Amino acid sequence: MNRSDTLDAPSWPSRLAAGWRRIDPVLAALALLALALAAAAPDQLVRTAGFVATSAWQIAPVLLLSVGLAAWVQASGASLLIKRALAGRGGRALAVAAVAGALSPLCSCGVVPLIAGLLAAGVPLAPVMAFWLASPIMDPAMFVLTAGVLGLEFAVVKTLAALAMGMLGGWAVRWLAGRDAPGMGLADALASPLRDMSRGRERADALAAALRDDAVVWRFWRDPARRRRFAVDARRNGWMLARVLLLAFALESLMLAWIPASAIADRLGGSGVAAVPWAVLVGVPAYLNGAAAVPLVDGLIDLGMSPAVGLAFLVAGGVTSLPAATAVWALVRPRVFALYVALALAGSMLVGWLASAWFVLSA
Repeated sequence: MNRSDTLDAPSWPSRLAAGWRRIDPVLAALALLALALAAAAPDQLVRTAGFVATSAWQIAPVLLLSVGLAAWVQASGASLLIKRALAGRGGRALAVAAVAGALSPLCSCGVVPLIAGLLAAGVPLAPVMAFWLASPIMDPAMFVLTAGVLGLEFAVVKTLAALAMGMLGGWAVRWLAGRDAPGMGLADALASPLRDMSRGRERADALAAALRDDAVVWRFWRDPARRRRFAVDARRNGWMLARVLLLAFALESLMLAWIPASAIADRLGGSGVAAVPWAVLVGVPAYLNGAAAVPLVDGLIDLGMSPAVGLAFLVAGGVTSLPAATAVWALVRPRVFALYVALALAGSMLVGWLASAWFVLSA
């Protein structure tokens, strides 16, 4: 080896830094969590593995539907139609997005691939945020379940809450996009909200550029380029979501195992204006899923909890539950994630306070 070869070779700190960058942080966190549980609580490791497997199996059909739908939107060119429909500056685009979200059968995690596809296609963040916030709160199946357990009035109020949350979030994003406060740096983040997804993202963007000017092709599978676009998008979104949800389910299992249910019930057992913020804050980590949360709220209402407090818990938990928040964090820039969480928390509190007045007046 001559001197020039030695000088041109990367130093060991450079090689170490390059190797560190290649480590997947989500998979590394899962491995470290498994090792810690194996050393400190092996029984909990077994229970956590079972919880993760069960949760992944239960949500798999929705995620497959969402990943496939998002990839189809991109490959067929239907994203162009959606972009035109939601590109208006008035309230119509936000209202359409909020209604579509409330009617969507996708959960807070399942909606993430579709959101990624819409943002990648250039749909403005304001209507996307309206759809995003409204979708986890209500859907047709959830409406039937809520009406059957908590009553038709509660289901209608929750539907109105979903629409209000969507509209509020959309208007807030639109307002902030034109009024970037000094030092916040929101304008760039709102204009380009997606994280950089490395080489998989670059390949998808290259395929998208080749198809951008084409007409909508509903039977995209007849076009080899569109089939490749579908495969790339489905694989990239599916891998991103699967990784973060496995970690989120593992953390959720530890939370359910180590946070006493009585402590959650005590915090949710109040009524009045002061109880709404507690319901929102408890709902973020303690929310299980829509089907399990509705009977829980019904039981707490029977024990004296205000229906408005229960509504705040359902709304906040549906939008910002741990799996949903983890998936959103992996998708968008930190400032957009912070805005998403802030809108979800503020909107949930506002919904709870307004619902409190409504239930009092309608009693």
